[in-house]
Amino acid sequence: MRGRHAIPRVERVLTRGEFTLDGRRAVVDNNVWLVGDDEEVLVIDAAHDPAVIVAAVDGRRVAGIVATHGHNDHINAAVELADLVRAPIALHRADHMLWQAIYPNRRPDRALVDGARIPIAGGVVLRVLHTPGHSPGGVCLLGTFPTGPVLFSGDTLLHGGPGTTDCSYADFPTILGSVRRLLALPPQTRVHAGHGPDTTIGEEAAGYDGWAARGPTGDDDPATD
Repeated sequence: MRGRHAIPRVERVLTRGEFTLDGRRAVVDNNVWLVGDDEEVLVIDAAHDPAVIVAAVDGRRVAGIVATHGHNDHINAAVELADLVRAPIALHRADHMLWQAIYPNRRPDRALVDGARIPIAGGVVLRVLHTPGHSPGGVCLLGTFPTGPVLFSGDTLLHGGPGTTDCSYADFPTILGSVRRLLALPPQTRVHAGHGPDTTIGEEAAGYDGWAARGPTGDDDPATD
């Protein structure tokens, strides 16, 4: 039986579908994050398959749907999911051109801004960090859970380096600046990215000099889009 004062937790839902941008197409696996407790959750990055996400929500109230950025593989289930669970969608305004390429007749319900606070079930508050570079409106969400600090990094920071910048509206020096901001967080901060396995700030900080030296020519893995 569900309890009304359950400890807040993070759940990963894995979905698979097509990433499309600049005429490119690739099949990618996306991490969809559910953050909350037994009664209510926030959905981060509604990707590919709303039915799979609804099944994972399992009847709980959805407080909102947050998009870490506007690439299609992070928003292509957002509107259908929002209609199914009656929840608002939030996106940074700098990514509206990416959103409109997928949803020309519907706007996000809310705008994410740097420093905004998003309260979630269980007493945790997520803070919005504007981290452009992979896209102009890319954001991360930072919160402190009973297990310690947690960062939902979208495609700004992945296991093994920053997200790709070989696509429209992206910029390698900008994403390095965003990553430097994240690397100032406590090294034990757990990073839940938009693709791939978890990592920590400390683990990724150790590789920063290598990423910077490598440059954008390392952006060749479609799984990081």
